[in-house]
Amino acid sequence: MKRIVLFLVTNLAVMLVLSVTLNVLGVNRFLAAEGLNVGMLVVFSAVVGFAGSFISLLMSKTMAKWSTGAQVIDTPQSADEQWLVGTVRRLAEKAGIGMPEVAVYEGEPNAFATGAFRNSSLVAVSTGLLRSMTKEEVEAVLAHEVAHVANGDMVTLTLIQGVVNTFVVFIARVVGYAVDKAVFRTERGVGPGYYVTVIVCEIVFGILASIIVAWFSRQREFRADAGAAHYMGNARPMVSALRRLGGLEPGELPKAFQSSGISDKAGFMALFSTHPPIEARIAALESRG
Repeated sequence: MKRIVLFLVTNLAVMLVLSVTLNVLGVNRFLAAEGLNVGMLVVFSAVVGFAGSFISLLMSKTMAKWSTGAQVIDTPQSADEQWLVGTVRRLAEKAGIGMPEVAVYEGEPNAFATGAFRNSSLVAVSTGLLRSMTKEEVEAVLAHEVAHVANGDMVTLTLIQGVVNTFVVFIARVVGYAVDKAVFRTERGVGPGYYVTVIVCEIVFGILASIIVAWFSRQREFRADAGAAHYMGNARPMVSALRRLGGLEPGELPKAFQSSGISDKAGFMALFSTHPPIEARIAALESRG
């Protein structure tokens, strides 16, 4: 698949760029010049951490279009495009959100929703999904994506990522300071060991922290499935769509947008999976009655 990784990779890249820039400006040196200034380090970590996640959020729609090659339907040119736009409009009205941009991209069966604001989002579906499903099943998938927007999942994900980032930035600098003093035995201020350790720790801790973000992403899939069932009037179309997806190869979305896709693979990297197993999602829907 191709999706929490466009958000996660963009977020990590922004954090590293901010970190390197602040290193060059000497901010880190100031924070650790006379021993760690914990209070200032907390503020610094929060600014860098939340800046990375919010910049990623603001870039999400543009990055999604670029990375998938999604073509926005500005003026429907066929009956299928008219149906697609009309269906999203009707679902958006039910959900009480502004009309999202509707796009189609070439690829295996998948769909995603992204965007920084409830009233300015993007819902995109792949050509593979449109070819492989009935209109009712496609509508259920669209309802699932609209539910993501209505639930404010991208914003919530951003806030969680910001908190996680803050801990990553803070702990990386504490470890960097300790390594610099214990291993490199820098006596005054901080030396090269501090900066190298901080960058390495930010990458490693950032990857490990994605487990937390992925766990939240799995929980929100259940809520979006329930939302789709609500908008459709019953759970049957969403169950049917999931069963069909279970027999298809999920289309890959750019890494940063994995969390927005309709399906994901579980495998040995289950802790990093942004979507629960399809069987679990079907069971949760059927338990609703």
